[in-house]
Amino acid sequence: MVGNELDEALREHVQQRVEHLMARMTWLLQELEQRSLEQRSLEQRSQKPAFAWEALVFAALQQWQFWAIAGVPVLLFRLCWWRRKRRRQPEIGHEEESSSSSTELEEDESEEEDADDYQRCLLNSITKRIRLSVKSMAYRRQVVEELASDLLTVLQERLSNSFFPALQPAIGVGSAFEGWSPAGHDAVYRLLVPMKPPRGHTFHLELGAAGEMPAKNCVRVELECTCPRDQGMENVLCFLHQPEEGLGRNQVSSFLGILCTGSYLDVEKIARWFQKLVRSAWRKMPQSRLYTMKVLPSSRSCKLQLTNTSGRSLFIEMMFGVQRGDSDIFLSSQTAEAIFTPSTIWAESYAVAEVKFFRHVARQAPRDNFHLKCLQLCAHTLVGTGFSTYTLKTIVMHLLNTIPPSSWRRREFLMRLQDIMWYLHGCLEEKRLHHFFFGNENMPEDIVLPPDTQTAKPINLFQYLVHDPTAHTKALREFSVLQDQLIRLVFYRL
Repeated sequence: MVGNELDEALREHVQQRVEHLMARMTWLLQELEQRSLEQRSLEQRSQKPAFAWEALVFAALQQWQFWAIAGVPVLLFRLCWWRRKRRRQPEIGHEEESSSSSTELEEDESEEEDADDYQRCLLNSITKRIRLSVKSMAYRRQVVEELASDLLTVLQERLSNSFFPALQPAIGVGSAFEGWSPAGHDAVYRLLVPMKPPRGHTFHLELGAAGEMPAKNCVRVELECTCPRDQGMENVLCFLHQPEEGLGRNQVSSFLGILCTGSYLDVEKIARWFQKLVRSAWRKMPQSRLYTMKVLPSSRSCKLQLTNTSGRSLFIEMMFGVQRGDSDIFLSSQTAEAIFTPSTIWAESYAVAEVKFFRHVARQAPRDNFHLKCLQLCAHTLVGTGFSTYTLKTIVMHLLNTIPPSSWRRREFLMRLQDIMWYLHGCLEEKRLHHFFFGNENMPEDIVLPPDTQTAKPINLFQYLVHDPTAHTKALREFSVLQDQLIRLVFYRL
C-alpha cells in the first residue's frame, strides 16, 4: 500500500516518464523542423508561398512551454488517481502480491480513461465558470428582444403617416446574440434597426472599394414620382412634380432637411432624431415601470442603460442600417475605426450574416457542442493584447467551416483550443487572415450575399502587418502573452 508519502520507486517511475516525454518531444521538434526547412526550400524554388499545416504545427510545437506546463497537471492527476485507487484496495496479504501483475495491466489499459477523467474534470470546472454567464445572457437577450419589439411598435405607429424613414423590426447582432460574449452577463446587447425610405423617396447605395479603410459608403436619397396618374390613386402627394406650395414646407423638409446632409443620409442626424423619439416613447412602454431608462451619449447610435429596482443595469445599443438589396449585408451607422468618420459615411456590416452562420452551426451541432465555449474562453484571454474579438471570431468561423460540428464536442475541447491557437499563430507568421465572407465559396445556403462579394478576392485582415514590421513583431510577442494567459486560465483557473 502507498502511504501519504511517495516511495522511492514511484518517484523514479515518474522521473523516467517525464524524461521519456521530453526526449520524445525533442525528437518531434527536430523532425518537424527538418520538414519545415524542406517545405520552405520547396516554396522558395517555386516562388509560390503556401499556407502549410506543417508550418502551423511546427510553429505551435515550438512553444514548448505550452506542452511542458500542460503535461504536468495531466501527469499529477494520473499519479493522484493511481494513489487513490491503491488506497481503496483491501489488504489481502499474499493474494495482493499475486495479483500485482494483473493490477498493473489494468492500469495500463485504463491510461486513456485517466486522461478522459482529467479532461472531464477540467471541462466541468470551465463549464461552471461559463454556464452562469450564458444563462444570464439568454435571459437578458429575451428581455432586450421584447423591449426592442415593443419600442419599435410604438415608434412605427407614430411615424406611420409621416415622411420619415420606415423602421423595420430590429435584428440582434454581435457576440451576445451569437451565444457568447467576452463580457459575460455584462455584455452590451446590440440591435440593428433596418430603415426603408418613406413614400416618395428612394435610397441609392454608393459603395466604396471592397475592403477600403476607412469605408467610403454613402446612402444617397432621391425623390421619386408618386403622381396619381402613375399610381392610379387620388390625393397622393408627389414631392417630385407637385409644387412646393401645395405640399407644405414642413412636408418637403421633413426628411431631406432634417435627416440628410445635402442629398446623403446623415448618421449623426438620424442618431439624434432616434434618441429623441425613444425618450418621448419610453413613458408609454410597459417596461418603464420596471426599469429606469437613460440615453447615453452616442453620435452614431442609440445607447440605452436600463436599471432595475435592485440596481442591476442592462446596456443596449441600437444601430441603424440600410440593406444591400435582398442580402444579409447592411450599411451600418456604427463604424469600427477609431479615426474620425464623416457623418455621411456608412460602414459595410456583416453582423447579420455572422449571426445566421452561428445559428446554422448550432442547428447541425450535437447537444454537448463546445464551439461557443471555446470562443468565449479564448476571448477572456485577449485582455492586455492587441488582438480584437473580431479577429478571434473570424478564426473560429474559418475552423467551423472546415472542422465538422461533431468534432467540437466535450472530449475534443482541448484539441480545438490548440487548433485556434495554431491557426492564429500561422496567420501571424503568414501575415494573412482572410475575411470570412469575401471569396468564400463554402458558405451555408441560407446566408444571402451580394454576387460581387461571393466572387471577390479574399480580403486580408492582417494587411497592416505586411507593411509594418514593428507591428508584426509586436503581434508575435502578444501571441506568446495570449498563449500563456490561456494556459493559466485553463489549467490553473487564474
